[in-house]
Amino acid sequence: MSHVTKSALEELKIDRAQPRKGGRSWIWLVLLVFIIAAGWLVFQQRTQAVVVSTEPVIEEAATPDGAGGTVTTTVLNASGYVTARRQATVSSKSTGKIVEVLIEEGMEVQEGQLLARLDRTNLETSFRLAEAQLESARAALTETRVRLDEARRESVRVQSLARQKIASESEQDAAEAQVKSFEARLAAQEAEARVAERQVALYRQQLDDLEIRAPFAGIVVAKNAQPGEMISPLSAGGAFTRTGICTIVDMTSREIEVDVNEAFINRVQAGQPVTATLDAYPDWTIPCKVIATIPTADRQKATVKVRIGFDQLDTRILPEMGIKVAFQESAGSVSAGRTASTARRLIIPKAALRSNNGADVVFVFQDGLASQRAIKVGGRDGDRVIVQSGLAAGERVITQAPGNLGDGQKVRETKS
Repeated sequence: MSHVTKSALEELKIDRAQPRKGGRSWIWLVLLVFIIAAGWLVFQQRTQAVVVSTEPVIEEAATPDGAGGTVTTTVLNASGYVTARRQATVSSKSTGKIVEVLIEEGMEVQEGQLLARLDRTNLETSFRLAEAQLESARAALTETRVRLDEARRESVRVQSLARQKIASESEQDAAEAQVKSFEARLAAQEAEARVAERQVALYRQQLDDLEIRAPFAGIVVAKNAQPGEMISPLSAGGAFTRTGICTIVDMTSREIEVDVNEAFINRVQAGQPVTATLDAYPDWTIPCKVIATIPTADRQKATVKVRIGFDQLDTRILPEMGIKVAFQESAGSVSAGRTASTARRLIIPKAALRSNNGADVVFVFQDGLASQRAIKVGGRDGDRVIVQSGLAAGERVITQAPGNLGDGQKVRETKS
């Protein structure tokens, strides 16, 4: 009985050395199905056309630069701000209390126009005292001159009597000494009178300085003080003392300042034509010219400052406005047998331009395939790109396509 039971138990024992049939075959089956499906998807992606939008390469007449018959293209774009070369925060020469302010923001003022007045009570008292001292000095001077004339006449009489042996030599010496004494007193009093005159002139100048005037013609852009406040040419007294009455800007000195990357500063030169566009008026193109390149670089930003002047000023151009500029370059004079109207250039949409390892490329639609083409860009004109080489007029470039579009991939065109 026990022998039968032992044999039955041995038959139920699992032999781990022998693999179970069909244990992992389903895993390999799943992997095979996945590989087949992935290959099928790749095949479908390769053979199925991608829908893209295309636009033709346009050939158009280039824009002549004035009467010289030259063609200009954009060689560099930058952004900056409108600035005023001549502006000033007007202050007083001395500390005082403001009693009257005669300007408001936006007011146009002329050179020398009165802007504000300071309290002159104490200074006027000192001025009147100086005038009184001057009058006293002049009166004393007049008295001394009279006495000097009298002493001179007395000296003449004594000399005459001395020649007649009537007056003694000591009387003659006393008369001459009296003349010299009054002459010395007269010289001292004349000097005192000149000092008094200059004292009066000093107080008069200080009184004039209490009237703050415009240093040049311009427009008031900021009013910084009110009547009753203290003003000083130096910062003193904390927030209770103003350092300026107003800020005046000479609108005729408006220009553009931009920072150009030092790697591209070789594309900028004095007198170079520039087109500018204010951020406030993006559809308005303003003709300008380069005034100068500031001969120093900013080591922190690796940029060089460039000054650009407007060909014609406009009231819409305000200081501190943001502005974008495009530096233009002449493409050379048109030959004698070819007028400016016949000069041509190729244009593509900006959306068609792509970058591949730093090079400018586009995808050209050819026989249902996307063909990658390297091009040379000659400049930009808004949302359009000027092409110098790599394309021909009439070819269609792809403007809208998936980001992973590859060279030679099958595409289907949807004309925009």
